[in-house]
Amino acid sequence: MGFNCGIVGLPNVGKSTLFNALTATAAAQAANFPFCTIEPNVGRVAVPDERLDTLARIGKSQKTIPTQLEFVDIAGLVRGASKGEGLGNQFLANIREVDAIVHVLRCFEDENITHVEGGIDPVRDAETVETELMLADLDSLERRADQTAKKAKSGDKEAKELLAVVEPVLVALRDGKPARTAMPTEPAAKKIFNGLQLLTGKPVLYACNVEESAAGTGNAFSAKVAAKAKAENAAMVIISAAIEAEVSQLNDPAEQKEFLESLGLKETGLAQVIRAGYSLLELITYFTVGPKETRAWTIKRGTKGPGAAAAIHTDFEKGFIRAETIAYADYVALNGEQGAKDAGKMRQEGKEYEVQDGDVLHFLFNV
Repeated sequence: MGFNCGIVGLPNVGKSTLFNALTATAAAQAANFPFCTIEPNVGRVAVPDERLDTLARIGKSQKTIPTQLEFVDIAGLVRGASKGEGLGNQFLANIREVDAIVHVLRCFEDENITHVEGGIDPVRDAETVETELMLADLDSLERRADQTAKKAKSGDKEAKELLAVVEPVLVALRDGKPARTAMPTEPAAKKIFNGLQLLTGKPVLYACNVEESAAGTGNAFSAKVAAKAKAENAAMVIISAAIEAEVSQLNDPAEQKEFLESLGLKETGLAQVIRAGYSLLELITYFTVGPKETRAWTIKRGTKGPGAAAAIHTDFEKGFIRAETIAYADYVALNGEQGAKDAGKMRQEGKEYEVQDGDVLHFLFNV
């Protein structure tokens, strides 16, 4: 099961520098001119999780395999993208495919790096991108609404259900609000909403790219973004792409830690971005532990036993019988599987069990 976050923003805000550091590769060319990223670059990164090493130590596993999240670096957007300006059409097509959006905002001044809008204003930049996405959504949804309304009048049940979801979204978009503000809460309607693949229907994380000296505390620019994020009930992190680029060049974890501590930082901004992206997508982690490996698996919050088993292999889902389940805290406190069994903390969970974050699972199945 793949989950990905698209890294978006205006040109020259640090998207590609962030992506390079995020994936510790030079896959995306970071250069001081617009559209240096022509094709979306894709990279998979490990989700930081201290529990993995703890479980591996207790389970005496030979290796650990973390869960991963995919990041896509998408070409810079400019004003007028919804009408095809710059690489607008390509940008919009690429972003439609991602599950969530990491919106990088330039929150630093540097006369050597040009800004397409002529000055630094991250809130304006965020609104520029959001407006282009809303205009694109409005254009596509109005066309779809016309067709759906005709079918609904003829008595088509599916068309009526679709129209009931589309109409409130159109009202929001026409009022200058993103589609996610009109997302329905009822499961069936929410499924229809997600099927629309609206650009502004996706969850957003604002990543404020600040100068090195502001990496720990932020600055006046990031404070404005924080206020915007709070008003929207959105997520926000503060990073310095320059620092992340330097850290990515250090292969020794001890050297990385020493470098960060010299700057007064406890962890990389990238770790924050990865965890925030994971949370943004409403993902949780369960674990499998054995002598060969301890492994983390990614699933959506609310996934039941068979669906969680499918993350390992579809056969596990098809032939699911039950899941031997130990909560992470119990596994650690009782020093592993046998201790949990002896204390009666291993549970036998069936098909209706919603897997919890941190569960240590062993699936029993029949094919």
